[in-house]
Amino acid sequence: MTGRTIVVVEDEAPIADAVAARLRSEGHRVEVAFDGPSGVALVDQVGPDLVVLDIMLPGFDGLEVCRRIQRERWVPVLMLTARDSEADTIIGLGVGADDYLTKPFSARELAARVAALLRRSERVHASGPTTGTVRVGSVELDAASRRVTLDGAPVHLTPTEFDLLHYLAVRPSRVATREELLEQVWGYDIPSGGRTVDSHVRSIRRKLGADVVRTVHGVGYAVEASA
Repeated sequence: MTGRTIVVVEDEAPIADAVAARLRSEGHRVEVAFDGPSGVALVDQVGPDLVVLDIMLPGFDGLEVCRRIQRERWVPVLMLTARDSEADTIIGLGVGADDYLTKPFSARELAARVAALLRRSERVHASGPTTGTVRVGSVELDAASRRVTLDGAPVHLTPTEFDLLHYLAVRPSRVATREELLEQVWGYDIPSGGRTVDSHVRSIRRKLGADVVRTVHGVGYAVEASA
């Protein structure tokens, strides 16, 4: 995979410098902003392939940055948070983040997550349109348009949420492990990240209902076949 353009929005200069240095060592072009308004402006200016975004920023926070940059076009977002807060994570995923890392994190894991998100983005853009409609109870997923309805009313899922639910829905009643989902939906080949799957499932449930995805304790997740 050739180098891509990445925007890092992080107000702590040592962290921003370390993240940028690691990503540049991977061959990427990296631009850095240190507050919310500058981050939005930089994303608008350079049109990056991915954004690494801290949740706690001056000006306005990373959640607002994520909302604003996703209005015009989808761009993969890896969110960084110093707080292991479930509420922050769910809100971040709900406004369009694809994954998150809790500080402190290793440079290796950051690089692996970024590489996987970029591969996934390339795959989404390169693949032809998938056809067919899948139902999960009162939820309908249209693969061609990537639209989701609940009892006929449209519901917005992020690209990752859609891919996760669609992966389970086309395999009704089959239990998928977290490791399988990380590999098949996110493209991760590293063992960590199971909590990312859990957080995305909670976000999907918040939008579509608690019963849309079934937890199989100690194993993973499944959806039931529609009648």
